[in-house]
Amino acid sequence: MEVIIQSTPEAAAELLARLVAHDLRVQPHLVLGLATGRTMESVYDRLARMHREQRLDFSLARTFNLDEYVGLPATDPHSYRHYMNEHLFEHVNVDLRNTHLPDGMAQDLDAECQAYEALMVKCGGIDLQLLGIGQTGHIGFNEPLSALRSRTRVKALSPITIAQNSPLFAEPAQMPRRAITMGVGTILEARRVILLATGASKADIVAKAVEGPITSMISATALQMHPRCTVIVDEAAAAKLQGVDYYRWIFTNEPEWEPYR
Repeated sequence: MEVIIQSTPEAAAELLARLVAHDLRVQPHLVLGLATGRTMESVYDRLARMHREQRLDFSLARTFNLDEYVGLPATDPHSYRHYMNEHLFEHVNVDLRNTHLPDGMAQDLDAECQAYEALMVKCGGIDLQLLGIGQTGHIGFNEPLSALRSRTRVKALSPITIAQNSPLFAEPAQMPRRAITMGVGTILEARRVILLATGASKADIVAKAVEGPITSMISATALQMHPRCTVIVDEAAAAKLQGVDYYRWIFTNEPEWEPYR
């Protein structure tokens, strides 16, 4: 795991967008694992701008989102399909037939989860998985006690997650209590993983995820086992980390990061 500290939330989002753009230019058929949430909005804004101004090409890319609420149709403004269309897909030249999210309205949810896993395998697996981190330390909707080898499945959302996300709904009580999510094991199979976290409210959980013990109570700690995981944080989110001097050294001295300094 590498930790890269940037000065501001904007700089952190810019770095992630540049990393995605680099991989997409090198590998036009890139299979992207995508995340939602407020932290990702500025990343998608930058990718859309790169498409407009630099002709960043999404035409051959395929995408798989981490999760979707159970019980919301794709047309619902609170669905993650709607979120992705609004923040990225409608602003780049991606083929919508190559953009995949779980179907939260499926009659057989277990079969939908199995089919989603099978489709990822058919596409060759995730090349680059983007992640945020929730207040409980969840990646995707892998709430506390999610098995570290778990696969795509339906999860009950924790009270903390419900409290965090329900204000985004016009009627908070209408927020779904369950979601389909990629499992921790599914996420760990991505060839590269990049987690983005910004803001002082994420400092405690980032420190636990990066430097704490691996535990199913905090699913993000499983990323410590990934062979190619990068965590990008701003100064506020890095405030509780113990190894900041070393993390700064990595970004300053490692040749991999030379184009991004």
